[in-house]
Amino acid sequence: MTILITGGTVVSPTGASAVEVLIDGERIAALLEPGSSAAESLAGNADQVIDAAGRYVIPGGVDGHTHMEMPFGGTTASDTFETGTRAAAWGGTTTIVDFIVHRAGEPLLDGIGAWHDKADGRCAIDYGFHQIVSAVDSDVLKGMDALMNEGVTSFKLFMGYPGVFYSDDGQILRAMQTASDSGALIMMHAENGIAIDVLVEQALARGETAPGYHGTTRPWETEAEATYRAIMLARIAHAPLYVVHMSAKQAVANLAEARRAGWNVFGETCPQYLYLSLEEHLFADGFDGAKYVCSTPLRARAEGHQDELWRYLRTDDLSVVSTDHCPFCLKEQKELGIGNFSKIPNGIGSVEHRMDLIYQGVVDGHISLPRWVELCSTTPARLFGMYPRKGILAPGSDADVVIYDPAGRTRISVETHHMQLDYSAYEGTEIAGHVDTVISRGQVIVDAGRYLGRAGHGRFVKRGLPDCLV
Repeated sequence: MTILITGGTVVSPTGASAVEVLIDGERIAALLEPGSSAAESLAGNADQVIDAAGRYVIPGGVDGHTHMEMPFGGTTASDTFETGTRAAAWGGTTTIVDFIVHRAGEPLLDGIGAWHDKADGRCAIDYGFHQIVSAVDSDVLKGMDALMNEGVTSFKLFMGYPGVFYSDDGQILRAMQTASDSGALIMMHAENGIAIDVLVEQALARGETAPGYHGTTRPWETEAEATYRAIMLARIAHAPLYVVHMSAKQAVANLAEARRAGWNVFGETCPQYLYLSLEEHLFADGFDGAKYVCSTPLRARAEGHQDELWRYLRTDDLSVVSTDHCPFCLKEQKELGIGNFSKIPNGIGSVEHRMDLIYQGVVDGHISLPRWVELCSTTPARLFGMYPRKGILAPGSDADVVIYDPAGRTRISVETHHMQLDYSAYEGTEIAGHVDTVISRGQVIVDAGRYLGRAGHGRFVKRGLPDCLV
C-alpha cells in the first residue's frame, strides 16, 4: 500500500519545510517537492492521499524509558504492554524501549524471555528492551555481553534502592568497563540511596509520614552527588553514560560541565519535572500527593529547577525527554503507602502525553520546533541504536509518522486518557496542539479521534549501538 502525505510542513532536527512524504509498504519511499512532476504523478496513483495542510508532519515519537507491567513495591505497574502501547499510540509515540527487571542473585539472562512473553503479540507499536542490572558479579558481566547479541545494548544500574536494585561503586565500575569494551550504553539511576535510607528512617521517626516527605528525604544533594560520582566512574572506565530522569538543576550542572569537556555523557528528563513541583503536588492536601510520588522526586518550583531544566533542554545539556512511564493507580496501589510515604509505589503515568507536553514548550517559547522533534524522536533513536530506522523521516526509514495540528487543542484528563490509570497527574492541562494522525510502519493506527491499531502490530526492535558518541 502506498500513502502520499501532501500539504504539510515536515519537521526535522535541522528545520521545517514544505515536503510531501511518500510511504510504500512499511518504509518511507521518498520526500518530494510540492508541485513537482513526481509528486503530481504520485498523487493520482497512491492508494491513499492524506492532506496535511496547516499541520506538522514529524517522525513518530520514541520513548526510551517505560516500565510496562513492572513489579515494584509489592504491586505491578498498572499498564500492560497492550494498554500502555495503545495509549502511547494515541499520543504520537510509535516506539518504546522498556526495562527488563533483574534481581540480585538471579541469572541475568532469565529476564529477557519473560519480557518477550509479556510483550510479544500484544504491542500496538514497535518496542525494544533495556536491561536492569543489580549486584554485578562475573556471571552478570558475561550476561551483559550475551544480551548484546539479542539486541539489548543498554544496561541500567542503580545507585539507589539498597536491597532491591542497588549496586556499589565497584560493581558499577566493573559494569562500565564491560560496556566500554562492547560499546554498550550504561544508564544510571543517580541518587545516593544509602544516604536517602537514613533520611527516610529519620523522617518516619519524627512522624513525617505524608507523601510530600518522599521529596524532602531525597534532596537535590543526593542526586547531584550521585550524578557527579557516576560521571567520574564512567570517566575512569571510558564508558558512555546516560543519566535517567534528571530533576535537580545542580545534577544537570555537573553533567553539563562534563559535556562541555567533550565527555560522552547524556541526560534525560521527563515531563513531570518540567511541569509539576514539590510544593504544589507532592504536598497536596490529604493523600493526593501520592499521585506524584516518583524517583527522582519532583523538585521545589521556588528553587527554579523547572526553568533551569527547560534551559538545559535548549542548550543540549539535556539530550532527551522520556517519560519513565510507571503508572500505579491511586486506589489499592498508591494507597499501600497510607501512613508511610516510603511504601508508596514510585511512578507517574505519562506515555500518552509526552509529545503534547513538550510541544507546549514550543508554544511557550522554551524550545524550538526542530528541538521538539530532536528531543522526543531523533536523539533517543540515535542513542538507543535505532537510527535511521526510527526517529527521522527519510527514504528507507520506517514509516512512523505523526501529523500534528498546531491549531488543535488537547485537554488532558482521566476521563479521556487511554492509560490504565485511575487519575491523571496533569488533570485539566490544556495543550495548544493536537495529534491528528499516527502511522506506524505504514499503517494508520490513529486518525481523527479513532483508534485503528491492533495488539500484535508492534514488533521487537533489535537495537544496535549508539551512533552519536564523540
